[in-house]
Amino acid sequence: MANLTGGTPARLIDEVGRIETRGVDFVPPEDRHSKPRDVAAVWFGANMCFGTIVLGALPILFGLGWWGAFWAITVGTLLGTVFFGPMGLLGPRTGTNSAVSSGAFFGVVGRLVGSCVVLFIAIGFYALAVWTGGQAVVAGAHRLFGLPEGNLQFAVAYGLIGAITVVLALIGHATLVASQKVLAPVVAVLLLVGVIIELPDFDPGYAGGAYLLGSFWPTWILAMVTSASLALSYGPFANDYARYLPASASRRGARWASAGIFFGCWFALLFAAFFTSMMAPGTVDFVVGVVDVSPTWYAVPIVAIGLLGGFGQGSLALYGTGLDTSSLIPRLSRVKATLLVSVVGVGLVYLGALVWDALSLVTAFTVLLTVITAPWLVINVTGHLALRGRYVPEDLQVFNVGETGGAYWFTGGWNFYALAAWIPSVVLGLLFANTPPLVVGPWAGVAGGIDLSFLSAALVALVVYGAFILLIPDRVLPPTSAVPTLDLATAAGVAPAPAPAGEIAPAVP
Repeated sequence: MANLTGGTPARLIDEVGRIETRGVDFVPPEDRHSKPRDVAAVWFGANMCFGTIVLGALPILFGLGWWGAFWAITVGTLLGTVFFGPMGLLGPRTGTNSAVSSGAFFGVVGRLVGSCVVLFIAIGFYALAVWTGGQAVVAGAHRLFGLPEGNLQFAVAYGLIGAITVVLALIGHATLVASQKVLAPVVAVLLLVGVIIELPDFDPGYAGGAYLLGSFWPTWILAMVTSASLALSYGPFANDYARYLPASASRRGARWASAGIFFGCWFALLFAAFFTSMMAPGTVDFVVGVVDVSPTWYAVPIVAIGLLGGFGQGSLALYGTGLDTSSLIPRLSRVKATLLVSVVGVGLVYLGALVWDALSLVTAFTVLLTVITAPWLVINVTGHLALRGRYVPEDLQVFNVGETGGAYWFTGGWNFYALAAWIPSVVLGLLFANTPPLVVGPWAGVAGGIDLSFLSAALVALVVYGAFILLIPDRVLPPTSAVPTLDLATAAGVAPAPAPAGEIAPAVP
C-alpha cells in the first residue's frame, strides 16, 4: 500500500498567506477545512474575467441575434454544468484531485490521460486570462490617457498579470479560495455596472448577421456547444477544491459547485453577448470593442476587471496544472512544477496575442476541449456511480510514490477498457466536428452542418463504458474484494462502517 502522505511525516501546510506544501497526496479528514460554499465562490469567481467572458462573444460573431445567443448560452451552460457537477463527488471520497482520482477507472498509470486533459485545458485558459486581461489594461489606458497600444505595451501588461498569477498559484489553495471570495463580488459588480449603463443603447431585437454555418440551427448548435465548453472545461479541476471538503459533504459540495459554475458562466457569457450585439460589424477584438462602446469613465472598471479577473482565473488554471504536473514528475514539488508550466503558459500568451490569429484559435480550442473532456468526465462519473463512491485512497497514490500494485493496478497500471471507451469517443467526436476553418471533420455535414462532436463523443463513451460495466464488471472495475464494503447501517446513512486496520473508512455514498 502507498503512504497516503507521500512519505512526508510533517504536517502539510494549507493556510491563507502561506505556501501550500501539499500536492496531490491524500488529504486527511482533520485537514479538510473547506465548506461547500467555498467551492461555489471559487467556481463563480473563476468566470469573472475577460478570459472566459470573451467566449460569450462567439454566438453573436457566429451571426446569431440576441435571443438566439441568449438561449444558446443558457442551454449550453446548463448542459456543461450537468457534466461538471457530478465530477465534484469524487474528491471528498478519494482525498485527491480529479486526475489522480480517475486512476480508479483508467488505472493509476492510465490516469495520465486525465493529466494530459488538465494540462491542455489549463494552459489554454491561462493564456486566455492573461491575454484578455492585458488587452483590457492597455485598451483602458489608451482610452483614459491616450497611451499607445503597441506590442511593447501589451507585452508589459501580459508580463505584469502573468507574474501576479504565478505568485498566487505558487502560494496555493487556501489563498486562492480566500482571494476569490473578495475578487469575485467586486468584479461581478463592476460588470453589472457596465450592463446598467449600456441598457439605453441595447436592442433586444438585434437580429444578428450572416450565419457562420449558412443557416440558423447549425450555427445555434455550434454556439451552444462553445457555451457548454466553458462549464464543462472546469470538470477536470473540480476536485482541486472538493478534496478539501469532508467526505460527508460531497453531495452538498457538488450542488454548491454546480450553482457557482452555472451562474458564473451564464452571467459572464451573457455579458459578452450583450456588449457584442452593440459593437460595430466586423469587430473581432471583444475587449477593445467594450472600451469603444462604453463611456470614457468606464475604462477604469475595465482596467480593474482586466487585472483582478486575470489574477483570479489565471492563478486557478495555473494552480491546477501545476498540481498535477507535480504528480507526473515526482522529483518536482508543486511549487517547482507550477513555475515550470507557467513558462509554457506565458509563452502561449505572447504567441497567441502577437503571432497567431487568437480568435480562430479560441473557437477551435473550445470545440476540441469539449470533444476530449466530455467522454473522460462521463467515464469517471459512471465509474464513480458503479462503485457507489467507495475507494481505497492509498491505492490511488501508488504511481505518485513510485510503487506498483493495489486495487487500481489493472494491467500494468492501465485499464484498457476505460481507454477503449474514451479513444473511440474522441475520434468519433472529431469526425463530426464542424468549426471552420480549423476543425472540420469528414462527417461534419451529415446532419445538415449541425456540430455533433460533443454530444456524440459523450454518448458513445456512456454507451461503451456502461456496456462494459454491465457485461464484464470484474474486468472493468477494481476487484470488489479490494474495495471496502458497506454494512446496512452505512448504506442507510446511519453510521460509517468500521475500517480494517490501516485503511480508511469508506465515505457514505
